[in-house]
Amino acid sequence: MATIRDNRILYETCPLCGGADFKALVKADCSRHPLYHPSIGAAMRWCRCAGCGHVFTEGYFTDEALDLIFGKTHDHQSVGNNAERQRLVSARMVERVASYVADGHWLDVGFGDGSLLFTAEEWGFTSVGLDLRQGNVEALRGLGIESHCLDVERLDQAGRFAVISMADVLEHMPYPSVGLTAAHKLLRPGGALFVSMPNMDSVVWRLLDQARTNPYWGEIEHYHNFGRRRLYALLAEHGFRPVHYSVSERYRVCMEIIALRQDVAAEVG
Repeated sequence: MATIRDNRILYETCPLCGGADFKALVKADCSRHPLYHPSIGAAMRWCRCAGCGHVFTEGYFTDEALDLIFGKTHDHQSVGNNAERQRLVSARMVERVASYVADGHWLDVGFGDGSLLFTAEEWGFTSVGLDLRQGNVEALRGLGIESHCLDVERLDQAGRFAVISMADVLEHMPYPSVGLTAAHKLLRPGGALFVSMPNMDSVVWRLLDQARTNPYWGEIEHYHNFGRRRLYALLAEHGFRPVHYSVSERYRVCMEIIALRQDVAAEVG
């Protein structure tokens, strides 16, 4: 039976490699986070896996706790928020992806303000959104864009998509491998996966740690902190070949990676 503490289901093994040897790393306070609720424990306890080096929280939220968290929405996660400025940020992301995949259906997982999908349409892509906030899904549908309120692994549309974006999404998933397995299935051969998230391998991350101002240890929605090396290894394990790295303009200390889905011949070879 799973152990629960502070509305979190505790990991018994590393959520990436399954190793049982992990140690406490950092303890942070998330009580000042905008989505914090008093019934959720304020302590965030981070661990490091001795086997693969992955950094993760001691557990992930129960369904009841998630209901409280998803009952609120950041302004920047609302569809259409600051649309003109976000169009410029998204344009640079879409332009990089379009140099590898020129057209087709673009699925944005956890689409938030919708800007990435709005801008992808300007490049000729057909946009499809996925989000767990029902209000956002309805708002996107109201703009004429196909949208679904469900987890990515429940979307039964194998091979439909030319591009799947997971912009600041994998670190929110209790088990990121589930999301990557689903993305590989949903992408057409040679399709592109776009991912972004904070990069704890960067010197800027270490500077924020030294100044005790690193916001990500207290980020209530995050279960994982990735560095570039660990992320690249995880992508390769799930049939993706990273082809482009860049610094993200979306959030502080973030990285963006484009990785191509490998076809069956490449995977066997």
